[in-house]
Amino acid sequence: MEMEDSIFNSLLKCTKALPVALGYRDLLTRLHSERVQGLSAQIGEYFGMSNNEMNVLNIAALFHDIGKIGIPDHILLKPSQLDDAEWEIMKQHSEIGEKIMGATELEGSQQVALVIRHHHEHYNGLGYPDKLSGENIPVCSRIISIADSYDAMAVSRPYRRARMHLEIMTELHEETGSKHDPELMRGFCEVIESSKFKAAKI
Repeated sequence: MEMEDSIFNSLLKCTKALPVALGYRDLLTRLHSERVQGLSAQIGEYFGMSNNEMNVLNIAALFHDIGKIGIPDHILLKPSQLDDAEWEIMKQHSEIGEKIMGATELEGSQQVALVIRHHHEHYNGLGYPDKLSGENIPVCSRIISIADSYDAMAVSRPYRRARMHLEIMTELHEETGSKHDPELMRGFCEVIESSKFKAAKI
């Protein structure tokens, strides 16, 4: 199904309260989502994605973490690393996000919901929730995965300092082919060098 601009605009208009709600719950996650949207859009534009794909990418990136609304405070807002049991609960956010978006029953919402569900799949099939691999993962999900990973490392959290650009790129290169799509990473490496979302060098 093509997501025409009118459908995209209607979906965004009718769901715009959700990021506001997320911001009241966890402002850092809302700001992260906005940066991931911007960076994802730059990657999509680099690869010449169609207008339909860009519409899906933009709204899915903005809402990729909306499922964190359903994660208990003691886990979502924990000022230290999660233990294994807590991490299993945190991982449910992608499926919760899919359900929240799908529950709007708006035209185009199912297409976006699928991208949200799969933004933590890994290229090698070891991600979650469905262990999809390679091109079985929606391309918009693969793009969001890269942008999400970069920004998560570029910004400080209570339990982790922000990393410098070269540190982040070293880790992303190590994850290429396992977590991230090699072809999309090739484009990302060019995009990030002139992006306003680029982390500090020193």
